[in-house]
Amino acid sequence: MAHNTITAALLAAVTDYSQPMLTFYHDGTGERTELSAATLGNWAAKTANYLRDEAGIAPGDDVLIHLPEHWQTAAILLGAWWAGAHVHTGAGADDVAHLSVAFVTVDDVDRYDADEVVVASLDPFALAVKDLPIGVADFGSAVRVHGDQYSPVGIPAGPALDGRSVAQVLDTAAAHAADNDISAGTRVLTTRPWHDANGVIEQLLAPLAVGASLVAVADADPAKVEAKATAERASVRR
Repeated sequence: MAHNTITAALLAAVTDYSQPMLTFYHDGTGERTELSAATLGNWAAKTANYLRDEAGIAPGDDVLIHLPEHWQTAAILLGAWWAGAHVHTGAGADDVAHLSVAFVTVDDVDRYDADEVVVASLDPFALAVKDLPIGVADFGSAVRVHGDQYSPVGIPAGPALDGRSVAQVLDTAAAHAADNDISAGTRVLTTRPWHDANGVIEQLLAPLAVGASLVAVADADPAKVEAKATAERASVRR
């Protein structure tokens, strides 16, 4: 079945919404955050509702997501796609004529010209970034008040990720999963980056697109990877 958004395809691959979809570690900070498909879907829905109802995003609008690997980044990606946005990573964003929304870290708050600038705290509990400049929104605060269910309406086929269509992204993700023995029910651990388009497709989307679950480790301590893989019952390690 064809899907008009990447997010719809990922959620359609879920067989049990109570099971972990994304488990995020950051070895530098000690963070471990586990999100079921239901929880990640709720954050994505809140983001999509914010983009449509508050930021005024229409399908096809250009949205920048220039963030490192984090569960918030995954939620923002899924929310933006659900709203029908054309997502741009940091690479190549300077060539975009008009950015409707830019999701960035606090260090990049002045870097991009967009109608709306939203700072992701990258806090394990999505706690707010304090003392932001006037006109700059905090991700957790902005989306938390929005509904955790989303019903996309009239999303036409169009570019989804740095010029790639929904079909191209999903086909590439599925092919990468097949090449790496990832299938439904597989538990995948990756220490590889996914802050650009290729990384997002290969490291984040490939497992989720086929119904696998992902353990993503940022700033990985090589001495701890094996123990994490064992504890998380990951049969594929990357």
